[in-house]
Amino acid sequence: MPQVEGALARSQAARRRRVLDATLRLAAEGGFDAVQMRDVAAAADVALGTVYRYFSSKERLLLEAMAEQQADLRAYLERHPPEGPTAADRVAAVLRRANRALRRYPDVTAAMVRSMGSAQPENADIVRRVTEIMTAVITGAMQGGERRAPTERELRVARILMQVWLSSLNGWVCGVDPYERVDEDLEAAARLLLPEGAVPETTEGA
Repeated sequence: MPQVEGALARSQAARRRRVLDATLRLAAEGGFDAVQMRDVAAAADVALGTVYRYFSSKERLLLEAMAEQQADLRAYLERHPPEGPTAADRVAAVLRRANRALRRYPDVTAAMVRSMGSAQPENADIVRRVTEIMTAVITGAMQGGERRAPTERELRVARILMQVWLSSLNGWVCGVDPYERVDEDLEAAARLLLPEGAVPETTEGA
């Protein structure tokens, strides 16, 4: 019965959406500690069991929300590729855009960064998904208008930039560094790793 199955899938997707939206609202009000599974269920108007059916923990909830945000950024950049004469210029511009979005909701960002840093093995798949999305965002910025598989060097650079990004975000949300330091660290790292005129190494067999 395709119609019944379709209606069930839409209903499940709507409940999942409500749970994620409730998670973001609670995180915006009180950060990581405000996201409690029972409170998420109440705010989403679903049973507690429903929350656990989709998400095994609050860390999972926040990481899923983070993956959605990064996927939205990737989709936007595919429609509006970053401009700039060099790969470093484009990468710095893309990461500044990502940071501006995170800065608007500092408590949500703090909760997501904390979840990323304390992820358990059972959440390895969602951490991997966040990493893959940001890798695609960064390598896409490196390539500009090109559409090809990233080289080994591009992937290595993207991984290092992600580590700098997460470390700088952690410094900001912990109150160690001002927000501007995140952009400064990322731009400095991009220009060191992507000097003007550098030619990407090709992948083996490419």
